[in-house]
Amino acid sequence: MKKDIDFHPVTGVKLAIAKEENNGQVEWGVYIINLNLIELKTVMVTSKGYGLIDGEEKKTSTLRHLIEELGSQSIAKIEPIDPALFKLNNEFWVSYYILDQIFDKKFIFVEGSMNEENIKLIPELGLQGVLHS
Repeated sequence: MKKDIDFHPVTGVKLAIAKEENNGQVEWGVYIINLNLIELKTVMVTSKGYGLIDGEEKKTSTLRHLIEELGSQSIAKIEPIDPALFKLNNEFWVSYYILDQIFDKKFIFVEGSMNEENIKLIPELGLQGVLHS
């Protein structure tokens, strides 16, 4: 049972939504950043969007991703993201192991968090976007 699992607080792991230019096209992506000095194992990420668009309730499908190993002080692209989804809350649930301990955290990019005034350089990526820690 989930209540029997001892979840430890997440430190040194961040999520970012950032844009990059490829062949003249702007593409947005979701990235996980491991700032820890130890690798993360069995990184599981679920993502979904939800909220109101023009007064109508909207929900996206839930996507699931597995990164078997994320090295120390490294970055991985989780998924591309359509900017149309920025009108929704975008939730990412991240779980991973360090040695035999499980860590778990929910990251939510709320509706409006991807507005132009919030977009800054993310030094770890060298890209413009929004960083969530």
